[in-house]
Amino acid sequence: MKMTMHIDEELLDRVVENFGCTSKTEAVEMALREMDRKARFKEVVKAGMGCTPEELKNAVDPDYDVMSMRVAESPNRSSNKSHGR
Repeated sequence: MKMTMHIDEELLDRVVENFGCTSKTEAVEMALREMDRKARFKEVVKAGMGCTPEELKNAVDPDYDVMSMRVAESPNRSSNKSHGR
């Protein structure tokens, strides 16, 4: 869908650069998907995934190192042109 938007160009350029987006459109779509993902994640957490606090606590391996996993992750830099939008 085409639309006219007023976007901070310096901010958009930083997002394109920092996340390796191939276009400004890809950067905006990536940012929107991330905001949607965060909102949906908050809802899942809020609902507690149907578990008691104790069950959630026991669901994570005590040796799990979230920081080492974050370092190992790479940002999704692919453009999914087949999403039909």
